[in-house]
Amino acid sequence: MREILGRRRRLRFRLGRRGGSARLDAALTCATAWQWPVLPGAGLRAAGGRGDRGHGCACPDPECAVPGAHPFDPGLLAATTDARMVRWWWTNRPTAPVLLATGGRAPCALSLPAAAGARALAELERAGVRLGPVVATPTRWLLLVAPYTLERLGELLYAQDWVPSSLRFHGEGGYVVLPPSEIGTGQVRWERAPERVSGPRARGAVAAAPWLPDVGEVLDALVAASTSAPDGGSRLAH
Repeated sequence: MREILGRRRRLRFRLGRRGGSARLDAALTCATAWQWPVLPGAGLRAAGGRGDRGHGCACPDPECAVPGAHPFDPGLLAATTDARMVRWWWTNRPTAPVLLATGGRAPCALSLPAAAGARALAELERAGVRLGPVVATPTRWLLLVAPYTLERLGELLYAQDWVPSSLRFHGEGGYVVLPPSEIGTGQVRWERAPERVSGPRARGAVAAAPWLPDVGEVLDALVAASTSAPDGGSRLAH
């Protein structure tokens, strides 16, 4: 009887993968291979016929500013690297966005309007700066960086003459949405996918998290690119 139940469980998992388990796979990679704490986002409410997805948030707020792309139930403090919990969440909510809880030992991030993000990446490439993963939504781009403290960030920002309000920081107590999530503004994708280990080191290297740049290496270019973006002229109090 145990063998039959085990086979049934494996069969359900295989069927789930064929039915679209990309988010579960992404969440498990983050949580178990990279040790990045994740949790499901609020997601989008159903709309119209069966299987259709609306653009409104599934949370109770009818005027939600970031539809689908925020924690709701569970809350941010529930973010985990436990594979069993991750499997349970996305087995029950397979279309839920994948949220990364930033800070601590996990990556932090800087985000800016999409057009400014493209300019910033081009400038960083010309300068020969090595980039880490870059997440793209239809409206904003997010650069993942190595964990930083509020003190370190404060020092870097204080050295800037001008910090546009369109440039946002995701550190301790924050979160970002990761591919292949779908949110109110559309599909989330990798503009620059996490670097993969190749060659002789590839075998057994799955546990190595993607390389991340230091925040100080990318901040100047992001500030410069954001200054010309919409809402780029507001002064950020240090």
